[in-house]
Amino acid sequence: MAWNQPGNNGQDRDPWGSSNNNGGNSGGNNKGGRDQGPPDLDDIFRKLSKKLSGFGGGKGSNSNSGGTGTSGPGFSGRIIGIAAVAVVVIWAASGFYTIKEAERGVVTRFGKFSHLVQPGLNWKPTFIDDVRPVNVESVRELAASGVMLTSDENVVRVEMNVQYRVTNPEAYLFSVVNADDSLSQATDSALRGVIGKYSMDRILTEGRTVVRNDTQRMLEETIRPYNMGITLLDVNFQAARPPEEVKASFDDAIAARENEQQYIREAEAYANEVQPRANGQAQRLLEDSKAYKDRTVLEAQGEVARFAKLLPEYKSAPQITRERLYIETMEKVLGHTRKVLVSDKGNNLMVLPLDQMLRGQGAATESGNKDTSLIRLNPNPAPAANSSAPRTSGGSIMDQRRANAQRDDTTRVGRE
Repeated sequence: MAWNQPGNNGQDRDPWGSSNNNGGNSGGNNKGGRDQGPPDLDDIFRKLSKKLSGFGGGKGSNSNSGGTGTSGPGFSGRIIGIAAVAVVVIWAASGFYTIKEAERGVVTRFGKFSHLVQPGLNWKPTFIDDVRPVNVESVRELAASGVMLTSDENVVRVEMNVQYRVTNPEAYLFSVVNADDSLSQATDSALRGVIGKYSMDRILTEGRTVVRNDTQRMLEETIRPYNMGITLLDVNFQAARPPEEVKASFDDAIAARENEQQYIREAEAYANEVQPRANGQAQRLLEDSKAYKDRTVLEAQGEVARFAKLLPEYKSAPQITRERLYIETMEKVLGHTRKVLVSDKGNNLMVLPLDQMLRGQGAATESGNKDTSLIRLNPNPAPAANSSAPRTSGGSIMDQRRANAQRDDTTRVGRE
């Protein structure tokens, strides 16, 4: 069935029974007595084109009012309507945007802050709202360096790295003109203020940690009133060195200082090693001296006690006591010597091992510990003219020594 059935006195009839009179009435009346159907798209575009052509000029519309061709005002209005709908669709589609997981979207409406949007797919009216994504999870770095003046009027080149994170996107974008540039200027100011308080030697050696802590504290105090929406994470003091013109001299000074510290540590280590050993030796000498003292005193006391017990025995039997003392003394003396005692009272012939005795005498001479003596036998000794000591028939040297020792002992006991 055709959409427009010819005839019917110039009226077009659609499948739902609605009639149009040269496009004058869009199928909104149901003359056939049936229910009203869905609207016709052609009627919609035709009405929209008529309204648009009415704004443009009525002469062109009246001149061709009876025509039904494609060059009439209905066709041109239809094209304009389609273009308008296409523009609206494009405008609506252009408002979709995506915010990443680590970002937050700052929405401004006609240049004024409106609200924040979370990560995901969002929509905004184009030409009305503007969205600026801000990364709030990444750690940002800012490097600061320069040649600065110390408290002792020396020049040092310092390099520092600042790590921070954006925690408030609205304040980060609108509190100051450029938060990153403002942080850079504040870092340079804080670093110069801290460097100016310390000497160059301390900055180059042991004062690096102090400079870092003071710089971070001063930087936080500087940016707090501006509310820039950022949070400082760490301040790293990377390098501090003298200018290139005097770097060699400063390197020599630093090397000398390091050598000084090395020598001091070596001396302390040597002292810690030697002093305990010396203390131990001194303590050992003290203990040895105390032991020698105690031993000498106890030996003297023992001798006194022994003499006190021996004196009554000697008074009761002097000859027996004297003989006993002599025998004990000779046992002690001759017990440490290598002597051969030969008696000539008998007629037995004795063979001496001279080779062994001579070897023993040579070994004793080298060591210096023992005295080896050989008592030579004299079968026909010559009697001593003035000797009053008792002798054996052989007249040996040992008999003479024994007589002399007995005589000396008798004289000593008599004096006592």
